[in-house]
Amino acid sequence: MLERYAEKFPAFEYDSPSERVLRITFNKPETYNSLDSAGHRQLTYIWRDIDEDPDISCVILAAKGKAFSSGGDFGMIKKNIENWNDTVGAWKEARDLVYNIINCSKPIISAVNGVAVGAGLVAALLADISIIAKSARVLDGHVRLGVAAGDVACINWVILAGMAKAKYHLLTNEPVFGEEAERMGLFSLCTEDDELTAKSEEVAATLANGAPSAIRWTKLALNNWYRMAMPTFENSLALEMLGFKGPEAKEGLASHLEKRPPNFDPNSPL
Repeated sequence: MLERYAEKFPAFEYDSPSERVLRITFNKPETYNSLDSAGHRQLTYIWRDIDEDPDISCVILAAKGKAFSSGGDFGMIKKNIENWNDTVGAWKEARDLVYNIINCSKPIISAVNGVAVGAGLVAALLADISIIAKSARVLDGHVRLGVAAGDVACINWVILAGMAKAKYHLLTNEPVFGEEAERMGLFSLCTEDDELTAKSEEVAATLANGAPSAIRWTKLALNNWYRMAMPTFENSLALEMLGFKGPEAKEGLASHLEKRPPNFDPNSPL
């Protein structure tokens, strides 16, 4: 089982901490687990294989190093800004990532350490059971980059934490730390840093040993809350992609590369 995934989706590492449990691990700690175009694509489409794999009952998504995920790398963002085909490809993959995770029948657990942003955070928050370490922090970096908060943030932050909290954190780009993330409902559980792995394995074993049809059908039913919100997701994702073609995304990327605060033009046509 592990060899099959390593061959088809080599951007990640794989192991099986217990019977019928697959652990997918982000393994680029030198770049804080950023995703290049190949990694983003593999994270998008691995869930289809997992859904159809008779040997898997549960999945853990984890990471090596000091960060869970730092999002798409700057090269990928630059391509989205400059090349129409890359923008369209990014739109399709971002859309497919959300649908594929929601439609994957197997329960997914995320174990978040360090900082989590971008596509990694999308997967972490869409997981059926999300666990965050106390010192970890999550933030949606879209407005800091100069694009709308697409990538499912406009629906899952609202469903998980409520409209008021969603608006505050998505508009201000203020991070949420572990205990607060659990308190506001953004994550299922918060653990001590050194207990994160053990807790995720414990929950995975419980799910893998449970009634498979009952668990999968409960997930299917609960995820209808996301399916009902898909028009909002589709709209926010389209607006994010539109933003890549404007001046704010160019300034946002430049400010990141130059390690300085952005200088956005306050005069918007809206």
